[in-house]
Amino acid sequence: MRAADLVAFSWNVLRGYGARTLLILLAMGIGVAAVVAVSAIGEGARLYVVNQFGALGTNLVIVLPGRSETAGAMPGVLVGKTPRDITLDDALALKRSHAIRRIAPLIVGAGDVHSGTRHRETPVLGSTAEFKDIRGMELAQGRFLPEGDPRHSTPVCVIGTTVAAELFGAGAGETRALGEWLRVGDRRFRVIGVLAKQGESLGFNTDEIVIVPVAAAQALFNTSALFRILAEAKSRDQIPAAKSDIEEIMRERHEGERDVTVITQDAVLATFDRILTALTLAVGGIAAISLAVAGILVMNVMLISVTQRRAEIGLLKALGATGGMIRLAFFTEAVMLALGGAALGLAAGKLGEVLIGQVYPAIPFSAPLWALAAAPAVAIATSILFSVAPARQAARLDPVRALSKR
Repeated sequence: MRAADLVAFSWNVLRGYGARTLLILLAMGIGVAAVVAVSAIGEGARLYVVNQFGALGTNLVIVLPGRSETAGAMPGVLVGKTPRDITLDDALALKRSHAIRRIAPLIVGAGDVHSGTRHRETPVLGSTAEFKDIRGMELAQGRFLPEGDPRHSTPVCVIGTTVAAELFGAGAGETRALGEWLRVGDRRFRVIGVLAKQGESLGFNTDEIVIVPVAAAQALFNTSALFRILAEAKSRDQIPAAKSDIEEIMRERHEGERDVTVITQDAVLATFDRILTALTLAVGGIAAISLAVAGILVMNVMLISVTQRRAEIGLLKALGATGGMIRLAFFTEAVMLALGGAALGLAAGKLGEVLIGQVYPAIPFSAPLWALAAAPAVAIATSILFSVAPARQAARLDPVRALSKR
């Protein structure tokens, strides 16, 4: 039997048993669609995290108070202590490192922001002029915080586009907010700049923030402690040296104690990448179990089909078809069913990917190439594997008994 005849014969069989064919196509399609959709969600989450951390800036090194290696996420709690504060002087001391290009101390709080009769509660950040370059921020209007000694407070601020619109009615391209006074808590600041629209970064909406000089934030929140220190290495190759210098400088300033945690952007990205890739593979594997279920359905339906088609199989063998030809005919049917189910599943999976992307446009949902290739391949392999038993049973039928239906 030629290959074209084999395909034509299998196609006629599949058309003749429409309900059976539809059930198998649906089972295979659901399995493939599940693998594609789940892997797209996992890959989208991974890319989202990578993009979010990339938006923080390049060659970034972050200094946190407390030693995570000894006490986890909240150092000192287990022994009844709180982490030693990191101060503005600590941050300025880091400039001694030849591997660091710039540093930005950071204080974070929340405040009631007023302008005339309008007010809202918004995150307030205290930092320096270098914060803009480290974070890669852009200005829509005006200028950023002035340079100079960060110990000296200047009553100026830079605001996000949402704050500008809600408190001053300033839209894109307008300068209505510039030069106006903004009250944050019990202090007044003159607006000297409006940030370009950037949206969320790691769950933090930069369009809704107010940035003031770090000394002003210390007075506003009555604290000398910094939330973080952001440092930018001179190059990617200099990141390890910058990290080492920061740890040594902080140890010297803190009486020989290693009581800060220094993390690098690359290390955080690598950790998240490993975790999310593993989760994507694991969840994709779980979704692939549905393909095994579809394979069992293929086997059961084909075993029933052997009984229903005894006369047909007997006639083929009486006309000279060998057992190998009969097995090949069943395998061809299985492959055609798998290909049809895979095509249906890929289409449904990509449709699901698009729909999820519409609901969560900020996340770049996209099924990885390995999933798009592996799902159909597993579907075909599963179909062939589970069609072995029915094919062998059909090949062993005696033509005389099959034609006599005994």
